[in-house]
Amino acid sequence: MNGAGVPGRAGPVWSRRVGWFLGHVVWNTRVVGAEHVPASGPVVIAANHVSIIDGPLVHGVLPRGTHILVKQEMFHGPVGGILRAAGQIPVDRNSGRRALEAALGVLRRGGAVGIFPEGNRGRGDVSGVRAGVAWLAVHGAAPVVPAAVLGTRRTGEPLGHVPGLRRRLVVELGPPIQVALPPDEPRRQAVGRTAEVVAEALSAHVRQAAARHGLPLPLDDPRALPGS
Repeated sequence: MNGAGVPGRAGPVWSRRVGWFLGHVVWNTRVVGAEHVPASGPVVIAANHVSIIDGPLVHGVLPRGTHILVKQEMFHGPVGGILRAAGQIPVDRNSGRRALEAALGVLRRGGAVGIFPEGNRGRGDVSGVRAGVAWLAVHGAAPVVPAAVLGTRRTGEPLGHVPGLRRRLVVELGPPIQVALPPDEPRRQAVGRTAEVVAEALSAHVRQAAARHGLPLPLDDPRALPGS
């Protein structure tokens, strides 16, 4: 990262290849709707979150390199070094302002940012969305592309479960959500309104994609499972 905390451009170039290998060789991932991701310019990819592998999977199957917001606890030891070299952004979930500023720097130079707006791994049904995704969309003047991540965790599997070899997975991307910014609307109000729009659109997208592909979301509370 540079002095302002904005990650460099090089990390996603090599790390995306690692993610592609995981998605298409280790697992059997079908990617639908890749054409919805703009080839250039700022964009936020907002995905549901059910499994420990969602981040590297999304990073690898997208048609362009991304800087994904990852919980700060992952940035320790060898894994932390790899994540930093890959250009990913650590998030302190008690105060995410620094991470949002770094992600905003990526958007302002025309880059792509990935975020899991639910904030934590869980059922992945997008029952709640934190305001960070809307803050980035508003302040970065970026469209939000909804992403449904399916099959990475099944009912009865704990949060830390890694899917077996060649498991069938799906990442389906939907049409971009364009953020309208009336000139007389206060930014705080725009963020609140955008958060509601993104939450509704992402929830519907995930629900419909799960039905289309026959890959239901986990039915249990993963926090109650061994290994969570």
